[in-house]
Amino acid sequence: MSSLLPPLPPSWPFARESRPTIAPLAPAHAPACATIHASGFARGWSPTDIESLIADRGVVGDGLFLAGDQKRPRGFVLSRAVLDEAEILTIALEPAIRGRGFSRVLLERHLEALRREGVARLHLEVDEANVPARALYARLGFAQVGRREGYYQRADGSRASALTLSLDL
Repeated sequence: MSSLLPPLPPSWPFARESRPTIAPLAPAHAPACATIHASGFARGWSPTDIESLIADRGVVGDGLFLAGDQKRPRGFVLSRAVLDEAEILTIALEPAIRGRGFSRVLLERHLEALRREGVARLHLEVDEANVPARALYARLGFAQVGRREGYYQRADGSRASALTLSLDL
């Protein structure tokens, strides 16, 4: 599956030097994605794990690149699609660019790519304590459909519950 998207419109509210480009991930991006993933999750994925997902024909992977630098993603999202449904496996941004609207543009563009691939319904899980992510998903129209007690292990060894969300595309 591919997720080639047209460039963002010039009116996008980012300064020219930080205007993001969203493009499909390549296996060469896996080490950078693993570093980004480890910065946001207690149990980060290895470069090999991420490279395997990127190479999987059923996975749609998009990277967020700044200032036209297609060599190093600053954020990424991976979804697995089966027939007309998909699940976001992970989404992560470098700590330095979090809270600046980049996750929204990355996810909006990823949703467009999934729609073009024929996905009609999208699922994900989010830590109930991740207020910024939950706010983003709510703005995009995701609805809570379930809850998984003690689903995530935190860095301190405690457990966090996951909310399961869905969105009709």
